[in-house]
Amino acid sequence: MQQSFWESFLKSVEDIRISNRIYYSVLTNTKPTNIQENAITLVCDSNGSYRYLQGKKQNLEERLFTYIGKRFDVTILLENTKPKQQDPGPLLNFKPSIEDVLRKAGIHPEYSFENYAVSSSNQVAFAASQAVAKNPGSSYNPLFLYGGVGVGKSHIAQAVARQILKQDENARVVFCSGEKFMNDLIEAIREKKTPTFRKKYRSLKLIILDDVQFIAGKQTVQEEFFHTFNSVVSAGGQIILTSDKPPHKIRNLEDRLRSRFSGGLLVDIQPPGFELRTAILLIKAKEKNITIDMAAAKTIADVITDTRALEGTLLSLYAQSLNKKNPQITLDVVEAFFQKNNKQKQIKRISPQEIIKAVCAYYAIKPAQIKGTTRKREIAIARQITMFLLRMELNMSLNDVAFLVKRKDHTTVIYAVNKIKTMCMRDVTFKKEIDVIRQSLRTST
Repeated sequence: MQQSFWESFLKSVEDIRISNRIYYSVLTNTKPTNIQENAITLVCDSNGSYRYLQGKKQNLEERLFTYIGKRFDVTILLENTKPKQQDPGPLLNFKPSIEDVLRKAGIHPEYSFENYAVSSSNQVAFAASQAVAKNPGSSYNPLFLYGGVGVGKSHIAQAVARQILKQDENARVVFCSGEKFMNDLIEAIREKKTPTFRKKYRSLKLIILDDVQFIAGKQTVQEEFFHTFNSVVSAGGQIILTSDKPPHKIRNLEDRLRSRFSGGLLVDIQPPGFELRTAILLIKAKEKNITIDMAAAKTIADVITDTRALEGTLLSLYAQSLNKKNPQITLDVVEAFFQKNNKQKQIKRISPQEIIKAVCAYYAIKPAQIKGTTRKREIAIARQITMFLLRMELNMSLNDVAFLVKRKDHTTVIYAVNKIKTMCMRDVTFKKEIDVIRQSLRTST
């Protein structure tokens, strides 16, 4: 009965099938369960479909209302998960999940030792990080990881934090960028809360400072981190630092910090080779429940050498396969994709319209909504991301950005850019979304 109801509903939304094939394809692969008088639960078979449909929830409820003639509350679940049962006990019995603990510490929930691909280019970093996770504060302190963009420094550092928090959820762990550390210090000084700042950072069991080169040349920040470093190490805590270069090559870094950074284990992580890129791609596909042939994965890894571009290419290929009966990425699909890109490849800069389209595609909204007046949170965030990318990617003037997205003046653009920058520093998951959108722009051009 549930399936027949859903099939008849799908037949009634002919306009979706014609205008938005991805939306229709996700709906057809969604299973209805537990249909009640005024509620329906839908189960998605992949994380990508789950996230996509969450963005369409309001639209879906409106269409069900039009079809049935009464309001239906839609609940969307990922397959193999169950609805949360209401806790009959008092609020004091609430225990945060491991995901909550990780996010509070600034750790990306997906970064772990299990999904970190290892080869000769990063096996020393992997072994050292595992040793630190087993005996924080005693094995290698500090552990200094350096290398170029996209070699996995942040991933392996956060994997250490994840392992420590799995063993002890109450362990005081913080992952932050050098810029966030500086901003927190500035905020503490401004609000006269420096003791609170010091209590937060100097009593940690593990502090991971990402992109430590950012604090070089900033005297007060270096002074504060010097004392933070000493306090954490003296109390038996662990320090992990990441940078794009070794300590002796970081310009304007105080000698006393350079000395301490060099006093532990320095590990150079090299760019991944073909085999490691293939492994990374297969891991990403498995995480997102995307079916991909080994031959297809090897072809992608051979063409795409930037590790961060791998995920963007994977998502682009998957989006193209969603309208098929059995969506999967085969060698034929990959070859056709690259042939088409080679034919259409143009040496040109990204256009403003392409940025708007990329943001709209990621968040499943329309360009008209970006330029509209609605203040719904999901639309407002997408609009602010668009303004941020127009400034960062194209260096457009504030007034030009405001005109393009139909805002009143440049102050709205300034607010949007600053807000997105702050969110990227404080939320690694959100920053990853921005990186994926940026990469989709690179892939498309």
